[in-house]
Amino acid sequence: MSSVRILNTGQLLELSRRLKAAGGPRLKANMTRRIRRTAEPLKSDLQQTIRGLPIRAEPRKAGSRGGPSPTSRPLRATIAGAVRISVRTTGNPGARVWVDRSALPPDLRKMPSVMNSANGRIRHPVFGNKRRWVNQWTTPLWWEKTTRRHIPRMTADVARVLDDVRNQIT
Repeated sequence: MSSVRILNTGQLLELSRRLKAAGGPRLKANMTRRIRRTAEPLKSDLQQTIRGLPIRAEPRKAGSRGGPSPTSRPLRATIAGAVRISVRTTGNPGARVWVDRSALPPDLRKMPSVMNSANGRIRHPVFGNKRRWVNQWTTPLWWEKTTRRHIPRMTADVARVLDDVRNQIT
């Protein structure tokens, strides 16, 4: 699964150098806060999309039994809770929105990329039984579709923030 990065490395690096030379920790903190605020709607939209993502199963075969899930952990809410934002102004500057796999339980760490696959297929064992597998289907490439809608707005907002900071420095 790809993370989203809004980068304009040349401008951000130059601006970072100027901020450091100007000695403006308040200005740098303000810029970081505004860039983070620009990425917040994307994070919220991704979390909402994950929580409402339809997952449909193959029809049951004759004679198969059903039943409640043996786990009380909600899949989509768990993944939505792992969406993070980071903003850096030094090194490799920019804003990044991603799913933090370390915030997921070990058995779900690959699930965000599986759910975002091109065909939308989630193949897994039935209640952990490795001899019996099922397919479930979800909306293919939902991460990319959601982020694509936000990129023009975020790019314009980050450019506006950079212009404001550049005007304050000069």
